Amino acid sequence: MRFLPRTLFGQILLALLVGLLAAQALGAWLMIDDRLRLAGRVLGGYAAQRIAGIVSLLDEAVPAERARLVQALSVPPTRISLHEAWREGGQASAEEARAFAGFLRQALGQQREVQVLSVVLSRTSRSREDRDKPPPMVNGAAQPNADVRGEEAQPRKRPGRLPLLLVVAQVKLADGAVATFRHALPPPPSDRPLRLIALVAITGLSVALLAGWTVRRLTRPLATLADAATGLARNLDQPPLPESGPAEVSRAARAFNAMQRELKLYVETRAQALAGVSHDLRLPLTRVRLRLERISDQAVKRSIESDLDDMERMIASTLDYLRAGASSEAAVRTNLNALVEGVAEDMEALGAQVRLHGKADAPLSVRPQALRRCLANLMDNARQYGGNEVDVTVIDSTAALTIRVEDRGPGIPAAERARVFEPYVRLDPSRAKHTGGTGLGLAIARAIARAHGGDITLADRAGGGLVATLSLPRHEVPADVSSTVDSS
Repeated sequence: MRFLPRTLFGQILLALLVGLLAAQALGAWLMIDDRLRLAGRVLGGYAAQRIAGIVSLLDEAVPAERARLVQALSVPPTRISLHEAWREGGQASAEEARAFAGFLRQALGQQREVQVLSVVLSRTSRSREDRDKPPPMVNGAAQPNADVRGEEAQPRKRPGRLPLLLVVAQVKLADGAVATFRHALPPPPSDRPLRLIALVAITGLSVALLAGWTVRRLTRPLATLADAATGLARNLDQPPLPESGPAEVSRAARAFNAMQRELKLYVETRAQALAGVSHDLRLPLTRVRLRLERISDQAVKRSIESDLDDMERMIASTLDYLRAGASSEAAVRTNLNALVEGVAEDMEALGAQVRLHGKADAPLSVRPQALRRCLANLMDNARQYGGNEVDVTVIDSTAALTIRVEDRGPGIPAAERARVFEPYVRLDPSRAKHTGGTGLGLAIARAIARAHGGDITLADRAGGGLVATLSLPRHEVPADVSSTVDSS
């Protein structure tokens, strides 16, 4: 089963082709078999009618005239002899001999004594002189022709002649005389029926092409539906699917388009709610800051201001996380080398030691501000938890661009690596007192990466530490984008 196609198109097409080939092969075999049977019946019936006509002439002739009739009628493909004795029990048992005997009895009448001595394949017949000579006499009795030995004839073969079926039959005339006939007829055609094979091949090829086109036409909307479902998470504004094709396919396309509209409406409604929440929360915070000016106790004032700063950072981080996968920023061709260097300079300004390795070979179509935020979060995590030493490696290929951010910190246990991408998850909550983190950095970074069609994975670094790998596929650049942005 490993070699069977996995796609719906491949499986349906394979089933159709196997069934078609089996039906064509069976039909060709039946046609060839009928052709051979018909040829045998036509040839056997013609020979039986010829022998029956000769027997009728010999019955009407007087014995003195029979010799002249035999000499006159012994012309190819029939030879006649009146000198051979009736062979008792000479009926051959071969299927061809029995069939020819049936043809003879039908042509001569059921009361006539008939037997077929042999039906053999011969490539030549004896010369005209040999045919005209009477058979040798032994002890006063005529001996069978040298072509007949026992139940089968053994003709002398000469190369270069077409094969013939030599039929040796004996018929008793009305006065009891025995007429022995040697009739040569072409065998049923054994050559390849090229015209029939060509017809079957053309029919099979035509039906196969039509079946392939039909199956492709029916399954292509399903492939389009799968591609649209895959890209829906990255782009809710993608064009709707064409609602055409068979009833089931068009129904699925309509359902998908309705789902896309509902999701887009939900995201827009959520964005409006987020904007309202942002506005409604910041106004009370601003009023609280104004009222703090009336407090004379500086220690209490600084404590409240610190709490307000934390609240504003949490609100800002939460809004950033919720907007990360649905940014309205347009994608442009961006110089990734400049973008990475710019983020590295920002980290160095905070005290990190960043070492860059490798480079991007060509610009990449991305949303530069969102991707800058993603890289900044990864490098900042490496700076804070990895001892300020950060290695950034850029690996480019035709399929994807990969950015590896390595630190020398304690790393993250394998069981916790999936959980750290969840919102507000921090493996060491005490770090919030001096870092101001909210546990949304990796969640925002992954949301941005997935919005670009990529992802972020975590792994152990050789020698200790953590490796965060950002993978970005190289999609086709949109047609309306023609410039390259330097995001340094």
